[in-house]
Amino acid sequence: MVFQQHGSGEEKIAGIRQFGHGITITQVVDITANLPAFIDEPLTLLPTDFTADVVLSFLKHADLVDALAILCSEKAIPLVASGQKVANAITPFTCCGLGHTDRLGAYGEQFGVPEFRVTLAAGRITRLEVRRGASCGATWLVAPKIVGLTPDEAQSAIAREVQYLCKADPSNFDPITGKSALHHAGHVHI
Repeated sequence: MVFQQHGSGEEKIAGIRQFGHGITITQVVDITANLPAFIDEPLTLLPTDFTADVVLSFLKHADLVDALAILCSEKAIPLVASGQKVANAITPFTCCGLGHTDRLGAYGEQFGVPEFRVTLAAGRITRLEVRRGASCGATWLVAPKIVGLTPDEAQSAIAREVQYLCKADPSNFDPITGKSALHHAGHVHI
């Protein structure tokens, strides 16, 4: 199940549908109302009668994200809210920064920090199989561009190419590393 605002998760939804296997997005809740800075009763804007194995949040409004996190926690449904700072949720800096966790089932196995199977011949990459990648699909879309490169060339090329496709907010910065979400996405692909 996916929650988004004004279509904010559409690229990720498309990537999951295209590159995910055995994953069904049962419902997409899109909040399209113009919202005030503070929402007194955020649960009036969210459906509360749902079940899911995993909930993905691409909500932007902090009050909605907080309410969804509490609701999912009460239902014992894991919530992934990438790029957010919210209790009761799994909150990687970017979608492609999601670490492994058994709680996320097929989604967690297939999406998050990229993993590759590389075939080399004569010092060049002849095959690059994506085993796990970004939910936006950038990992899979960039992989063919890396074939033919040396491993050293591939490291900078994959980071650069992923950044061109990255859907993360480029103005979002991690205060610990000093990296933007865009740079973080490139780095986790190396």
